[in-house]
Amino acid sequence: MIKLAFKNDDTIPQLGLGTWKSKPGEVYKAIQSAIRLGYRHFDCAFVYGNEAEIGQAFHNAFESGEVKREDLFITSKLWNTHHRKADVEPALKNTLKDLQLDYLDLYLVHWPIAIVKEASFPVKANEFIPVTEIPLTETWEAMIACRDKGLTKHIGVSNFSIANLNQLIRGSSVVPEMNQVECHPYLDQKELLAFCKDHSILMTAYSPFGSLDRSPALKGENEPRLFDDPVLKRVAESHDCTPAQVILAWQLGRGVCVIPKSVNEKRQNENLAAAELQLSGEEMQQIDTLNRDYRFIDGTLWTPEGSPYTLEYLWG
Repeated sequence: MIKLAFKNDDTIPQLGLGTWKSKPGEVYKAIQSAIRLGYRHFDCAFVYGNEAEIGQAFHNAFESGEVKREDLFITSKLWNTHHRKADVEPALKNTLKDLQLDYLDLYLVHWPIAIVKEASFPVKANEFIPVTEIPLTETWEAMIACRDKGLTKHIGVSNFSIANLNQLIRGSSVVPEMNQVECHPYLDQKELLAFCKDHSILMTAYSPFGSLDRSPALKGENEPRLFDDPVLKRVAESHDCTPAQVILAWQLGRGVCVIPKSVNEKRQNENLAAAELQLSGEEMQQIDTLNRDYRFIDGTLWTPEGSPYTLEYLWG
């Protein structure tokens, strides 16, 4: 398995399994099959609502001797309701309890958005907490404290723009070690990736296929379908593989971690096999031309009328 290195030389498998939208009753088997196939990087989050079931799958795999804890790289994320300094450590400890772990390998601030505890997904302006009240640096200092206590080995962020990354870099002595963002051929994040590399921040791509199975409420009209793109289809045909495998191989070739979600063992195996696919320089360049700056997860969930947050704040 290809790995990337953090500054302290710890490594993260470049290809992992995402668990967003993996339903209770399905995710346990998905983790089981993924471990059996050879996955060693698992991406979780409190807000996905399935960490307890994932934790049971991990526990049983450890108990059976199928895999050791130290063989796995496990990520989770701090939800927007717990951005206050006093709330970060309890949130992380709750995730550790659900996942049945003593520590995480990586803990991320899920969004640069703070909301009241009563509203997991806010719909009214008064359910948001403006960044002037809970600065990103307050949340980040609490994340650093969690790392220093050994609750997580590494810390980072998710859905952070260059401007919001700079807020943390300028306001703290600790630079985020990872930025997890939507990234695919129609949103190549080239500028953000260059910035991250310049600051020794690793990058993870979520929704690498466009998150086709997310709820209709989160979908736009006439969304493009990555798998129908003629360039991706042509490259896939030349390698006798799928467009999904081409997309994953492209991300791996760019030095980006990527976490496709699947509860289907056949698809999991296909995704894992993408690590063996070698694209030519010309093919990489062809895929590089597909960028449309198109976001499937556009952030409008956080910008209802009266919200203190804007798309400009989110994405720059």
